[in-house]
Amino acid sequence: MELHNLTITKIQNGLRNKDFSVVELITAFLDRIKQEDEKISAFLSVEENSAISQAKKIDELISCGGELTALAGIPLAVKDNILVKGMKATCASKILENYVAPYDATCVKKLKSAGAVILGKTNLDEFAMGGSTENSGFFTTKNPNDLGRVPGGSSGGSAAAVAADMCCFALGSDTGGSIRQPASFCGVVGLKPTYGSVSRYGLVAFASSLDQIGPITKTAEDAKLVFDVISGKDPLDSTSIKSIIHNSKFLIQNLRVGVPKEYFIGGMDKEVEKIIRDAIKRIEDCGAKIEEISLPNTKYALAVYYLIATSEASANLARYDGIRYGGIMNYESRIMTDEGGDLLEHYLTTRGTGFGDEVKRRIMLGTFALSAGYYNAYYLKAQKVRTLIKNDFEKAFQKVNAIFTPASPTPAFKIGENMSNPLSMYLADIFTVSANLTGLPAISIPIGFTQKKLPIGLQIIGKPFEETKILEIGKIYGS
Repeated sequence: MELHNLTITKIQNGLRNKDFSVVELITAFLDRIKQEDEKISAFLSVEENSAISQAKKIDELISCGGELTALAGIPLAVKDNILVKGMKATCASKILENYVAPYDATCVKKLKSAGAVILGKTNLDEFAMGGSTENSGFFTTKNPNDLGRVPGGSSGGSAAAVAADMCCFALGSDTGGSIRQPASFCGVVGLKPTYGSVSRYGLVAFASSLDQIGPITKTAEDAKLVFDVISGKDPLDSTSIKSIIHNSKFLIQNLRVGVPKEYFIGGMDKEVEKIIRDAIKRIEDCGAKIEEISLPNTKYALAVYYLIATSEASANLARYDGIRYGGIMNYESRIMTDEGGDLLEHYLTTRGTGFGDEVKRRIMLGTFALSAGYYNAYYLKAQKVRTLIKNDFEKAFQKVNAIFTPASPTPAFKIGENMSNPLSMYLADIFTVSANLTGLPAISIPIGFTQKKLPIGLQIIGKPFEETKILEIGKIYGS
């Protein structure tokens, strides 16, 4: 039995039947990381000793006849912008290279309480800013399906780790598609929950009104198991809400699927369009009703997203001065400052060297949009159009139960292909940013491959807090 191939459900059954121990399970995954990650580079750090120690404790519980908790013994990886106490939290940035988290993020605390075992922290685009994981301050992660291509981003390390069977599931964060797009590129399931469903406490903020933590898994069933554990109200995050349980049972004959005409655009990869349309036809053949809908303000979504996201990022990243959070300012520089050196000069130097090009680009864009004389013309106008986009979706959901779109206009692109053209990179988010702007739940489900064997993901967008329903729809596709 290849333990690293198992889903959460199969691992749970195996542990209950005592087919293998948790130590054997965790060891199998650690061995898999040693075997595969040298070529994929999904992990920034691997915590072998703590993982084995946790596995032994769960085995002791099992041997004593204790009841297994929800995710007991299940190995996971955590995106390195989510805090795990005692582990580094670098956000793949040189400016946080030495920062060690002093506490657990709420979602991590819940997973630990459920018995999940953390294998390590995964690579990402620096501060979650990017769509390819090429913007990491340390190294580029590769797509397990084709090592010459990107895994997507910013949660590329997490998606690659799941796709390469180096963990059973992973946590990612999604600000504009950073769970769904890499899930599509790597051929796994990626869920962005409704804004507020999962606490953001312990997530290093990029854009606070857009960020959301979610699971990357092998199946929709696994995604539901993880979501059920990490969701819910958290007193440490005022934007979080108590879990809302909707009836997920539905007859496929009563399912009304909206297909927005604005999401099938010129320049879209022809194979992607065919695979997505075939997937829509499959659910229609099962009895669902398909209806073309219009989301007319979609054409503004990407511009609105990048104005709001960069504005919020410029404020959130102001705290990193190269001194706090395990900063990079060297000893001699600190001595000079203590002796009356120019502190501002040292801030500028350390931020200039500590942040990568993409992060600096977004800070400058956001600072400009918030500056005097431009705030009304850019940031305020973007927020108004954001409301129009939200209204489009509310109107559409009066007629349909779910909305189907591509997760990305293309399959995974080659490493280096878009690095010299930021606009081309930003266009990879064109189908995913609207769910963040509106706060809606959305999932990417693998539904086929191109002729070059590159995975394609179908995006399913649901009504607020109807994660369970879109996950149930995902199961129809065998994911």
